[in-house]
Amino acid sequence: MTVIGWLQIALFVLIIGLLTRPFGGYLVRVYAGERTVLRPLLGPLEAALYRAAGIEPKTEQSWLGYSVAFLIFHAIGTIALYALLRLQSSLPLNPQHLSEVSPDLALNSAVSFVTNTSWQSYAGETTLSYASQMAGITVQSFLSAASGMAVAIAFIRGFARTRSATIGNFWVDVTRGTLYVLLPVCVVAALFLMTQGVPQTFAPSAEVATLENGLQIIARGPVATQEAIKLLSGDGGGFFNANSAHPFENPTPLANLAEMVLIFVLGAALTNCFGRMVGSERQGWILLGVMAILFGLGVAGIYALEARGNPAVSALQVDAVANAQRPGGNMEGKEVRFGIAGSALFADVATASSDGAVNAMHDSFMPLSGGILLANMMVDEVIVGAPGSGLFGMLLFCVVAVLMAGLMIGRTPEYVGKKIGSSEIKMTILALMSVPAATLGLTAFACVVERGLAGLGNAGPHGYSEILYAYTSAAATNGSAFAGLSTNSAFYNLTLALGMFMGRFLVIIPVLAVAGSLAAQPIIPRSSGTLPTDRALFLGFLLGVIVIVGGLTYLPALALGPIVENLQMWAGALH
Repeated sequence: MTVIGWLQIALFVLIIGLLTRPFGGYLVRVYAGERTVLRPLLGPLEAALYRAAGIEPKTEQSWLGYSVAFLIFHAIGTIALYALLRLQSSLPLNPQHLSEVSPDLALNSAVSFVTNTSWQSYAGETTLSYASQMAGITVQSFLSAASGMAVAIAFIRGFARTRSATIGNFWVDVTRGTLYVLLPVCVVAALFLMTQGVPQTFAPSAEVATLENGLQIIARGPVATQEAIKLLSGDGGGFFNANSAHPFENPTPLANLAEMVLIFVLGAALTNCFGRMVGSERQGWILLGVMAILFGLGVAGIYALEARGNPAVSALQVDAVANAQRPGGNMEGKEVRFGIAGSALFADVATASSDGAVNAMHDSFMPLSGGILLANMMVDEVIVGAPGSGLFGMLLFCVVAVLMAGLMIGRTPEYVGKKIGSSEIKMTILALMSVPAATLGLTAFACVVERGLAGLGNAGPHGYSEILYAYTSAAATNGSAFAGLSTNSAFYNLTLALGMFMGRFLVIIPVLAVAGSLAAQPIIPRSSGTLPTDRALFLGFLLGVIVIVGGLTYLPALALGPIVENLQMWAGALH
């Protein structure tokens, strides 16, 4: 580890800290329909969209109506993207003359990007046309993020409103999130990435003569616009197979820093948005504090493990200490221009945020580093998470925390003035158990059937970790991979699609049900018997609940993979 490495990490944390409050206030104004700096410019367009769609923006929906609209929206998106991928060979903007995508891969990809997962069982530059990248992947990146933020805002309204039968209008929330938040930030981000060297062109792949008189084909395309939204949306789907390790997606250290900021900024800002909407910014800072502690532990652990390197290499008397001439540590699978610190930070940001973008090969990280990446996803992506999903995931754990605290001290559980009853608890548990059920159930199934084992590239605990990582990534709507597992088969395309479906819809529908139940309640004034949830004590309690629940659920699975592999690695080095 180096001072420069820690300064990179500290600079990133500082930038996120400085952006959280102003972005949080902006989100409150956007979703409340208040005047913002962009409303004079985009307000007429917003009104025109409502008129064209026959939407009355002042008419709100119950939680059931909101859920139906959410499901219809995603069903249409899935069908449209599936059809686009199946028909791409007959559509324009296909200068490479790529063929249509196979049915199982098209279904997997459609479910992946509609659910904000961005799992890719294909190489983007050799599989998707420019039309599929722009009209399919990029559009769904906007819409899936906007719908996730809409659900988070609806959940917040459940806590903030009193005796209300409605939680907002899904179509209005999606429109405002897209127009006033995602589009403006992505325009600025895309222009910045273009200045760093990210291409934005409709020209076909370039053909270049090499020094050996050979022919090299260099893929390019409308990359900058897709790169901006893939990062901001928590989507993470790369234009190129190498994702953000590709020099056309992530060309410079400055671009690397900017991309990480884009990944985290909305998820962090939503905590402040929550605090403002429930009338106490301290509530939001408590949530962000828990996220920051979990994130800090993860990045410190990964950086330390990767900087120490492989003990088997040290046993060969190879000096792995970093100095001016060498980076030291474990550089396998990492870009030299980012180094260990930049790669460790990006990996922790991507798995903590549900983004799934990568600038290094996660499959080449140290075993326990891979375990940390898995753990980030296994806690239901509450460490910032994707825009929307991180916040409502953290609020679900808050419900569990106040229930446990209430049982311990003999008081009725309350959170920000709302009583937590049996119906809220049942829906919360259903939401929290959906991701583990999908992850562990599908992993167990893949480990015992021939078609699941056929995709393995490695035997033993690392091969098991590859399968576990795939289904964890799918169910947690992350999309990153260990990449040693061959998943472009009917078995993996379909089972991973099932995992993504469960991880998205079996979480969000119960969340909306809880929002509707809470919105109908009155807000209870604080009294001497109220458990304070805006203090450091609750921060520590909530942190403990997340760690304990995650550990009890997943520790046996982690023990069979990263932990055993780490023990084997050290045993081999010592002998």
